Amino acid sequence: MYFSTNKERRKDMRAILEFNLPEEQEEFELANKGPSYSIALYDLDMFLRSKIKYPPDTVTDQELAIYEEIRSKLHEIANDHQVKVN
Repeated sequence: MYFSTNKERRKDMRAILEFNLPEEQEEFELANKGPSYSIALYDLDMFLRSKIKYPPDTVTDQELAIYEEIRSKLHEIANDHQVKVN
């Protein structure tokens, strides 16, 4: 009898996505480019964070509020879709 730990079980887990090409080409591209979408969201979040945290002297309070609102909305939308931005 063999008992494995959760860590060992996780190592053996696999997921396989199958697509019928060319009919499901668009779905394949979305799945295949997932990491790129994640990086793009992260980069946008970090851009907005830097504008908020290190604003140039010329930024107005109104512009700063807009950056904060956009970043908040980005997080809200991502959360609604169960996507992590960071």
